[in-house]
Amino acid sequence: MEAACASRRGKAPRILDAGAPRATWSVEQFVAAMNICLHFLDDALLVAEKPPGLLSVPGRLEVDCLVSRLQAVYPDALTVHRLDQVTSGLMLYARGSAVQAALSAQFEQRRVGKRYEAVVEGMLADDAGEIDLPLICDWPNRPKQKVDPVHGKPALTRWRVLARDVATRRTRVELEPVTGRSHQLRLHMASLGHPIAGDVLYGATPAARVHLHACRLAFAHPLTGDALAFASPCPF
Repeated sequence: MEAACASRRGKAPRILDAGAPRATWSVEQFVAAMNICLHFLDDALLVAEKPPGLLSVPGRLEVDCLVSRLQAVYPDALTVHRLDQVTSGLMLYARGSAVQAALSAQFEQRRVGKRYEAVVEGMLADDAGEIDLPLICDWPNRPKQKVDPVHGKPALTRWRVLARDVATRRTRVELEPVTGRSHQLRLHMASLGHPIAGDVLYGATPAARVHLHACRLAFAHPLTGDALAFASPCPF
């Protein structure tokens, strides 16, 4: 197990003149070449930190993404879950299809602990709450999602206030997505009238970035059963 971190900015990878094959690169060599923070690495899985602006998986017109950078050095790295392109933070990857199936099952059975930190526009009146609104893709405006009580899939988010900034009229919150729908945290907070800062897709004022970061991730190691927990400081 090793861990090392570099800048969280979504820079394009640069080529290292490494004498050893990529498969034998150290974590430090990987970080230097790919500009990606690695929090954990063993023969079964790895935990990486996605910078904002970098895709989780290849897009229709963009091949550079977190999983492609990982696979350049760890060819057996496979996607288990995703973060929106605008979101930064912790992501879990399997090494091999058997581990991918085991980790995917933990997500499906809601046995993975996930916490996000966000800054939203406005001052939330309460200190904590739940948002239980079904969501569906807004096809004419995709990738935007929308609330649909009839056809939407169940979606539940728990939130609690961490701090209020009276001067900027913003509130810092911790978010727990009980379900994992596309854009769930972004749309649920916007539905309260408090869009995440910078999230223009859901009505926020433009900012340097969308203020949403996957800050904590906890799960059971698929081979040993050991409890693993990781934290990433919020970069905003």
